[in-house]
Amino acid sequence: MDVSKVRHINDGNLDDAKTTIDTSQQGCGREHRLRARKVQKEESLEKPQKRKMDKHFIEEVSLMCHQCQRNDKKGGIVRCLKCKRKRFCIPCIKNWYPQISESDFANACPYCRGNCNCKACLRQDVQIKNLMLEEKNYTKEQEFEYNGYLLQALLPFLKRLDDEQVIEAETEAKRQGISLSELKIPKSDVSESERVYCDNCKTSIVDFHRSCPSCSYDLCLICCREIREGELKGGGEEVPFQFLSRGLDYYHGAVGKVQETVESSPKDCSKPTSEWKMNEDGSIPCPSKEMNGCGLLELRRTLAENSISELVKKAEKIAETCNYMNVCGTPAQQCSCFTAEGVTEVGSNKPMKASSRADSNDNYLYCPMGKYIEQEDLKHFQQHWARGEPVIVRNALETGSGLSWEPLVMWRACRQMQHIKHDKHLDVKAIDCLDWCEGEINIHQFFIGYVKGRFDRKNWPQILKLKDWPPSTRFEERLPRHGAEFISCLPFKEYTNPYNGILNIAVNMPEDSVKPDMGPKTYIAYGISHELGRGDSVTKLHCDMSDAVNVLTHTAEVTLDSKHLADIKKLKEKHWEQDQREIFGKGITVDNVNGKRRNGRSSNKAADERHFGHDIGDHETVVAVDELTGPTVKPDCYTGDSNQNNIEFATEKCQEAELDEDKSGEHGELSLSSGSKSEDLEAAEGGALWDIFRRQDVPKLEEYLKKHCREFRHIYCRPVEQVTHPIHDQNFYLTMEHKKKLKEEYGIEPWTFVQQLGDAVFIPAGCPHQVRNLKSCIKVALDFVSPENVGECFRLAEEFRTLPPNHRANEDKLEVKKMTFYAVKAAVGKLDPDE
Repeated sequence: MDVSKVRHINDGNLDDAKTTIDTSQQGCGREHRLRARKVQKEESLEKPQKRKMDKHFIEEVSLMCHQCQRNDKKGGIVRCLKCKRKRFCIPCIKNWYPQISESDFANACPYCRGNCNCKACLRQDVQIKNLMLEEKNYTKEQEFEYNGYLLQALLPFLKRLDDEQVIEAETEAKRQGISLSELKIPKSDVSESERVYCDNCKTSIVDFHRSCPSCSYDLCLICCREIREGELKGGGEEVPFQFLSRGLDYYHGAVGKVQETVESSPKDCSKPTSEWKMNEDGSIPCPSKEMNGCGLLELRRTLAENSISELVKKAEKIAETCNYMNVCGTPAQQCSCFTAEGVTEVGSNKPMKASSRADSNDNYLYCPMGKYIEQEDLKHFQQHWARGEPVIVRNALETGSGLSWEPLVMWRACRQMQHIKHDKHLDVKAIDCLDWCEGEINIHQFFIGYVKGRFDRKNWPQILKLKDWPPSTRFEERLPRHGAEFISCLPFKEYTNPYNGILNIAVNMPEDSVKPDMGPKTYIAYGISHELGRGDSVTKLHCDMSDAVNVLTHTAEVTLDSKHLADIKKLKEKHWEQDQREIFGKGITVDNVNGKRRNGRSSNKAADERHFGHDIGDHETVVAVDELTGPTVKPDCYTGDSNQNNIEFATEKCQEAELDEDKSGEHGELSLSSGSKSEDLEAAEGGALWDIFRRQDVPKLEEYLKKHCREFRHIYCRPVEQVTHPIHDQNFYLTMEHKKKLKEEYGIEPWTFVQQLGDAVFIPAGCPHQVRNLKSCIKVALDFVSPENVGECFRLAEEFRTLPPNHRANEDKLEVKKMTFYAVKAAVGKLDPDE
């Protein structure tokens, strides 16, 4: 029996579906009983059902809004004349696209423009996947040039790794009484894609290391060398800490009562690293039982035999036959920004003055316009970058599609995790910049405060920083459209593209390896233009292990009324008096010479207050040194010129800025605005104030912080009592007054500038920096590793390994040594036709 036609009557009941059977073959001896054909009603023939995929219906009849997926809103719709398939209702246009007129909508809707922010479009991952798979089209000359430049920069560091391994191999051969050529080093039972860390100093292990066959205790070659020299710097003892919470009243000048104590005791108080000695034959024993070890440490490798040595030979051979010395210029080469007469404007790239150091040629920063960057600007960028100077690319966001970075748009775009209750995404963790503790807050309440401001019960601005949002290490998975938009806007993609940047050595790690988290990451925080001294929206002074680019994607200005300003002024009086009692001693002024009052530091606040605003509810207090992170901030000694999209550095104002005297004359008072600087900042388009220090100034900066550490406040707004490392602790923010004092005492100052909306700030590895938000800000940052700064990454990795085990920075998360090996391997493969 052949079924030639099946007709379904779509009346909502599948049991009523009727079938008509072809009876042309009924002569087969079998009887068939046929159902009567159901006659279609006359009215249904007169009114055929609308076909929603019909072109006429889509272009002229449908009223469904693409944004809200509704067809019943008042106000009418606007149809796109370009695609003729999308339409948007007037309420959605006004609510979600206020910057686009109805006529512009008709000419090209957001879907056609590529910046539609409806939930469905925001969650599409097509663009980000295309970026991941996209192959950059370089000419053969460019590929040869870039890989040669990479090889030239990285070869010295690969040879350093090889030298360390050769020394260890010679030591082992001597211990065994054999020649180096006879030595066979067994391979560890780990794959090349696994992460292997030194159990003593937490440094990443690339190839050679020593391992205990009994307990698998691994020791890096640096620790081996230090043990033989009798001076083991890595590892060490944990540092105990204690924080006392005295509540909100204490944060604002009162004595307060101890409400909570948070402390940490070392887990391994008896860890005798100083007694760890090598044996007489040069071998190294596994650490004692107190150090969780046993047996004898044997030499092992993780890579194929002689991988690094053979790669060095190949790289040296290529470097000898090809001259790459002038591929991209040399660091010492004078930049075209400067002439014999001084600084000059290069096309649309006007340098920005950011410091006023005497007898220095680095007071100006390279500051190109994003939409005018050409291929030849890459070498100009490299000339500044190789000298360890920051670079500011203005209006980088203008090169994108114009996708909205409004907080609520990003929240709607954030893709929910599967099998997790939706309400769990309504509460997020935020850090209060007054006591530097974290608590939970409803995401809607947070964003309301982002736009309108929040205040504690003392009427002091409550500055919150969103922590770990979106709640995923994969930004592009949770915010795929914003991830694609961010990457497409990044300038100098040879360095910044996280997927195929030819000069970003981080992209060469094996596909199946556990890669370091290089971002992108969002940083969302409140901010106001006034420097409060306590509870400012700051990223405290710190030093990143890698290079970074930071883009300001959104700002919202919070205006303080006269009542808030008056209350802030009174509270700052109490803060000053408290500083005199606790920091300088009762009756002792900060400056006995001129009677100026010191406002102390960027104060910190620990989240003791179960008071993240009265609408937050209870939250758990978490205070751990590991979790106290923060970007850094900068002073207001600059004036803004919105017409030139530039911030002119007011050196003279910085030098002459005095803390205003109170009209009563009783004592010096830090006013809400120092001279006219605060007003200038408020008028500027900028959102964040940056201070970036030069690498050569770090020793003096560290000395100043150690000397004046008690003048700064951190956890629970208490004075800083102990300093493990002045920069890596991330406990300090230098206010305008501290920066002035730093220059007076040590003769150093940072580059200071205001980051405006859309600006991309490039921060070289090894440059300490701090940031203060002048407005509520959303920033997106990405880490990368450039060949020019690999040396700084090596230095920082060795510096971090000497920190105490419970220090927040005591881990080689970057694995720059492993990156260097695979980057050279990739470059050799492209430069050597035999590979």
